[in-house]
Amino acid sequence: MNRADLDRRKAEKKRLGEYAANLVKDGMTVGLGTGSTVAFLLEKLGERVQNEHLQIKAVSTSEATALAARNLNIPVFDINDVSTVDLTIDGVDEFDPSFNGIKGGGGALLYEKIVAFVSDFTVWIADSSKAVKQLGAFPLPVEVTPFGYQHTMKALRKMGFSPECRMSGNKKFVTDGGHYILDCHMEKIIDPKALSVRLNALPGVVENGLFIDVVDEILIATDQGVDILKKKKL
Repeated sequence: MNRADLDRRKAEKKRLGEYAANLVKDGMTVGLGTGSTVAFLLEKLGERVQNEHLQIKAVSTSEATALAARNLNIPVFDINDVSTVDLTIDGVDEFDPSFNGIKGGGGALLYEKIVAFVSDFTVWIADSSKAVKQLGAFPLPVEVTPFGYQHTMKALRKMGFSPECRMSGNKKFVTDGGHYILDCHMEKIIDPKALSVRLNALPGVVENGLFIDVVDEILIATDQGVDILKKKKL
């Protein structure tokens, strides 16, 4: 990717983050996602807390987001200490026309899925590269227990998913929950819902990065601004 493309992508993420921050209303409990686009959301939300004296509670999907939020004077609470989450704003690595998504590129998929599960309304913020016709180009993260992970990898390999244990430098990447992530290279995912059930049935699998029936709206950056994609009600 050349410099112009990088600058365009960064501008899109900034525009998305700032737009999404304005969705937060006084008195809300807000779920804060993880990732580079969410970083711009946090900056703008921190400004609103300071300048508008916005009274909110935030729950975080990762230790990194919690630290960044606190540094911006956004009050962060343990998810067990809030009764509900009014709105969650998070990024996404890929999404298809049916609003199925792949998440977990930042390693926070388990906590992201828990926060989304308890949220009344979930919004994804995505630059223009994240919209795809079919999921699978982005490697699917599968979070697994360290105990027996080699055998879980073997089972995934037999299923034809070409798993690779995610690394951080010379060491295995460890999630906030103390787990490993196996990135599965699949190219195409025909039936995301069925695959999610199949993966979670494997012993050793904690959660997978397929997010099905989770999101209500997707904000996607355009050259002109931000488009709001609303999920069709059945």
